[in-house]
Amino acid sequence: MSDMQIFRVIFLNQDEVFEIYARQIFQSEMYGFIEVEEFLFGERAQVVVDPSEERLKALFSGVKRTYIPMHSIIRIDEVEKEGVGKVTDAKGDNVAPFPGFNFDSGRKPSKN
Repeated sequence: MSDMQIFRVIFLNQDEVFEIYARQIFQSEMYGFIEVEEFLFGERAQVVVDPSEERLKALFSGVKRTYIPMHSIIRIDEVEKEGVGKVTDAKGDNVAPFPGFNFDSGRKPSKN
């Protein structure tokens, strides 16, 4: 068994759910963000190519570290082995963004 930790991070980004694997995650010095480092992707020698994982590889190529807003995080798991990263459409899933503030100024609540 390896001493290296592997984390699965699932987060919402622009109506898509991202599932990535990384060796390092921690609370950022920037308030409200999680830092993710040392991304893990499947072996390049695989015969079967997953377009979703290839998209993630392209998106995060050259990225040393990414900062994900805490309110976008759906789940963080420590796992035994790396899985396949993927991007899925959030519409139709049971995933909803964290409720934000309603800045409806000027309207008074109605009295019933």
